[in-house]
Amino acid sequence: MTEKKEGTNRRGFLKLAGTVAPAAVAAVAAGGATQAAAQPVDLSSLTMQDTDHTRAYLESTRF
Repeated sequence: MTEKKEGTNRRGFLKLAGTVAPAAVAAVAAGGATQAAAQPVDLSSLTMQDTDHTRAYLESTRF
């Protein structure tokens, strides 16, 4: 015979996961849009520094 276990069963878990996942995605999307608009992005750290190595590389890639 089968014994009933206390806690959440598989069906209950799938019901919960089906309702919680879309809400979590919506919350992250709404929070991410607000945060991106509030803080300006600093691009100075993404630029390549002008060194002898970078100049040599750029010279070697010219056609």
